[in-house]
Amino acid sequence: MEAVAAEDLTGKARLRRAALHLFARDGFDAVTIRAVAAEADVSYALVRHHFGSKEGLRKAVDEHVLRSLGEAMDELDRDRPLDDLVAARGTVSARLFGADPDMRGYLRRVLLEGGEAGRAVFARLLRGTRAELEGLNAVREDADAEWAPHQVLFLILGPLLLEPVAGPGLFDTETLARRSAANQRLLLDGLFAR
Repeated sequence: MEAVAAEDLTGKARLRRAALHLFARDGFDAVTIRAVAAEADVSYALVRHHFGSKEGLRKAVDEHVLRSLGEAMDELDRDRPLDDLVAARGTVSARLFGADPDMRGYLRRVLLEGGEAGRAVFARLLRGTRAELEGLNAVREDADAEWAPHQVLFLILGPLLLEPVAGPGLFDTETLARRSAANQRLLLDGLFAR
């Protein structure tokens, strides 16, 4: 997600990166802010200074992950044929999730742990997907407008959520490319009107 070397990051960014890693690996409840500070190689007081609390740190990680996803999608040129745009979105999704196991693990944890944080992250992902579909203006007229964004999210999040039980290699480059192409065909031949 962040292409900057760890030693070049600010203390705040190092804390956020460390929290992303530890929350993904161990879960929010199991991680202490002292562990995050130690992982980031900064003072425990810096966590309080920048984020106020462990919950504040979690919200900052949520925001960072969601902003990273949104920014990657916003970079796409929307003035292209639907097939090309769907392919480009698939490529960006595959790159984001394939390249960053901590982001995958974090999203999986926050969604599966549920609670207010999980519901809030899912709601934001759903709103973003709904806005993207409305912006494309290409969903079939007979598609269920309420469920269309859910279907897209289920395609994207399914492998992420099932990675621990589906076996190794689910996010290997070749597997990602094949799955992305299959998802694109499914969307173009089913949800979208061409």
